[in-house]
Amino acid sequence: MEPTTQTPERHENVTVIMGALMITMLLAALDQTIVSTALPTIANDFHALNELSWVVTAYLITSAVVTPLYGKFSDLFGRKRMLIIAVLIFLLGSVLSGLSGSMMQLVLFRAIQGIGAGGLMSMVFATIGDVVSPRERGKYQGLIGAVFGVSSVIGPLLGGFFTDNLSWRWIFYINLPLGALALAAIAFKLHIKVERREHKIDYLGAVLLMVSVVSLLMATVWGGSTYAWGSIQILWLLWAGVFFGYSFIWWEGHATEPILPLALFKNSVFTVSSLLSFVSGFAMFAAIIYLPEYMQVVRGYSATKSGLLMLPLVAGLLSASVISGRVISHTGKYRLFPLFGTVITGVGLVLMSGLQLDTSQWVLSLWMFVTGVGIGSFMQVMTLAVQNAVDYKQLGVATSAVTFFRSMGSSFGTSIFGAVLASRFAVHLKDLAPDIAQSVSGMGTASINVLRTLSRTAAEPAFHAFTKSFDDIFLFASPIMLIAFVVAFFLKEIPLRNEIKQEAEFDVVGI
Repeated sequence: MEPTTQTPERHENVTVIMGALMITMLLAALDQTIVSTALPTIANDFHALNELSWVVTAYLITSAVVTPLYGKFSDLFGRKRMLIIAVLIFLLGSVLSGLSGSMMQLVLFRAIQGIGAGGLMSMVFATIGDVVSPRERGKYQGLIGAVFGVSSVIGPLLGGFFTDNLSWRWIFYINLPLGALALAAIAFKLHIKVERREHKIDYLGAVLLMVSVVSLLMATVWGGSTYAWGSIQILWLLWAGVFFGYSFIWWEGHATEPILPLALFKNSVFTVSSLLSFVSGFAMFAAIIYLPEYMQVVRGYSATKSGLLMLPLVAGLLSASVISGRVISHTGKYRLFPLFGTVITGVGLVLMSGLQLDTSQWVLSLWMFVTGVGIGSFMQVMTLAVQNAVDYKQLGVATSAVTFFRSMGSSFGTSIFGAVLASRFAVHLKDLAPDIAQSVSGMGTASINVLRTLSRTAAEPAFHAFTKSFDDIFLFASPIMLIAFVVAFFLKEIPLRNEIKQEAEFDVVGI
């Protein structure tokens, strides 16, 4: 069966909406990477190095917690309304973050920004489900997925440029023109019919989910760094996460309109896709996020140069994302891509676990390209499969749930692999450079500055320890991708529909 054709007017307006959605996704994805290069400068301005991690953690926690809430509310009140609210909250948080006068204020305003970001990601994918049929959706979601790869490069570049030439505050102000453009297109171009009915909001479920997620994320953020994994603080956080998580599951089975309907898990496509999103997010995002750190720490590259050297990974991700999306739209089949993608990503991680101090940049670029091809082949397929398998009335909550599990996987993975990186570095440093192990006590900025004061010959054992530590996290991530492959094997193939269950209305006048 051939894909359905669109009228010229409809195609033009879908293109406008997709452009707005890509800008909207860029807002959220860019903010995950643009901040990293400015963190040392921010810490120096506010004289608050110890609280620096909270600038990232506050954003991470709030964006993960609110994702399911946006999904449920969008099913009740409409996608357009919730998308506009998410953009406005994000822009408010951006302005306030740029105006921050202390580290405490910045952390608070980043949390507000995260509340908006959680809605941006989930609402973009849900809105695609409103305006494009599942058969055509693959190629559009491939473009949206490519935004993540592009942001991983331009984020550090923009962050470094603004910090060096203007001010770190501009990493937040840059969101305003982008957000205004996306907001205008959404407000004036996207018109989706909303079925009005009586609602009963599951506030208790929202609170239980929030406490559970925050507790578990805090345990992974603090574990092995601020507190030992076996400390009473971490054990209490883990207990709270499990207890409130169980309470949330129990309550969702009794709530009148649950935030995350447990009936969704009776759908095998939803269950497998959610699990695959969590497992793959755990491995691939957690491992890949450390590549720029390897380049900066071990090879001494600037943030700008390390960002540019990530281009092979982005090229692989971008090309695979676009090609896989078009193939899915043409054939109407998607199951092959998670199987292929998880294997290729695993191969790329195994290759990168062989990093050495003298590994050629060309060889590393090839490894990154392979990994990017793997990620781009399947990163957005789970969302497409779920949207095709669930009832339209649950499109928002189902889409947000998949996004939520992927965010949770990447959040847990980033924290856990960060702890692994630090612990393995301590072990390798003690073995390879015991004479400087006292002065280089960790992987922080202070330790790196100590190494920079030494000659390359004197510091080489420590850099070798760094390299072996990065090798370890890539190697540890590889079997997790094998688990993802096994999970993908159980993904059911359902022919993609050629129709949209509820037609969206569009204005005809171009912007």
